[in-house]
Amino acid sequence: MSPARRSVVPHHDTDLFQPSRQRPVRVRSRHLAADAHFEPHRHAWAQLAYCASGIVQVSAAETDSASGEATYIVPPSRAVWIAPRALHSVHVLEDAQFRTLYIDASVAPRDWDGCRVLVVSALLRELVPALDAPGLPRGREALLTALVLDELRNAATQELGVPLPPAETGDKRLRALCEAVLRAPAERATLAQWAADVGASERTMARLFRDQLGTSYQQWRQQAVLAHALPLLARGVPVSAVAAESGYASESAFTAMFKSAMGQPPSRFQGRGA
Repeated sequence: MSPARRSVVPHHDTDLFQPSRQRPVRVRSRHLAADAHFEPHRHAWAQLAYCASGIVQVSAAETDSASGEATYIVPPSRAVWIAPRALHSVHVLEDAQFRTLYIDASVAPRDWDGCRVLVVSALLRELVPALDAPGLPRGREALLTALVLDELRNAATQELGVPLPPAETGDKRLRALCEAVLRAPAERATLAQWAADVGASERTMARLFRDQLGTSYQQWRQQAVLAHALPLLARGVPVSAVAAESGYASESAFTAMFKSAMGQPPSRFQGRGA
């Protein structure tokens, strides 16, 4: 679907769900069709983007825009923490039962300044709809809220973001290389070959990955591959085809990488019911 036909979801009514010190966690539930899109915006409160089903893509900048930006792919087993005042947008890749938790800044973990991917525990998965139940007594709401916050603080984190250098202040060669890899995830070129395409040495680009993105090229490319593969798997594309489209010579090699990164084989993420 072309950008001109993309369904833009208004977000001006989020104030109706604004959290407060008295009610620090508010849940908003919506069904969003594939290709629905929230334009870039920010809140004074933190946000947890989570899908009971479907897949969304969250793009977010750090609260300090000079720190760059990242794109996160969010399957139902994961959620993205978005720090207060971080500029972010959401694009729905597969029809999604979208659950947004708005969290007052007063209860946000002090050291969670940036965005991060959290593993959604079985308990948290049940707590979210319980907190969203209509007519919930305030006493029960307070107890569920405390449990939700405790689960978030103790949730395991996972590297599922694809960081990019800042468009304005980052190295242009690094930005060009990253964008080229994202456009051609099946390309098996080495870092040296990609570096030559942007007029730099392999050593220079390796240093830029470390200095500006805090990762190696190999680790960064793995995140890019996962971001490419997850939506394909959700659409039911065979694992062998996803492996080939991700630049892997064999399905077994792709499966081993995927299971190491996600804790589950790619077959677990196939189809709309995954």
